[in-house]
Amino acid sequence: APVAAVCDVLQIPAYLCRQTDLLLAAAATGKTVNVKKGQFLSPNDLVHVVGKLQHGGAAEIWQCERGATFGYNNLVVDMRSFPIMARNGYPTILDATHSVQLPGAAGGKSGGQREFVPTLAFAALAAGADGLFLETHPDPDNALSDGPNMVPLDQLEALLAKCLAFWKLARS
Repeated sequence: APVAAVCDVLQIPAYLCRQTDLLLAAAATGKTVNVKKGQFLSPNDLVHVVGKLQHGGAAEIWQCERGATFGYNNLVVDMRSFPIMARNGYPTILDATHSVQLPGAAGGKSGGQREFVPTLAFAALAAGADGLFLETHPDPDNALSDGPNMVPLDQLEALLAKCLAFWKLARS
């Protein structure tokens, strides 16, 4: 696959996480595959997605939580997801920025609550998440996409330092 020539990690979007052909093609590249759990799946259901990637020969699999649909225009992260998904034998990741997205809540586009990114990141790391996925931008309010979810670039280093401290504490 041409993308494998330029990427170290392939990401499967949440809405496409059950597309067998896509999963098998990604697995066949020999690259790490970061698969986002669909908002419509329970953490227990991810075992089937991981199984397809294993069957396809994925070199490494990352399981990414990004929240579950909770009513209209809202996502909620169930912290039980991390130990449940860890039973599959692969690292668990929190997409801390898309987890604070408010789908369709900004009048025809997605809104977000970036102020809750640190809270969810710390909680996920305490619950056993192995890593974080974060989107950042120098000026999120003027970003072309996902601005309401993004961590401002000038705040990223301090946030990552705190996250590393939580990660170390959870494993001590």
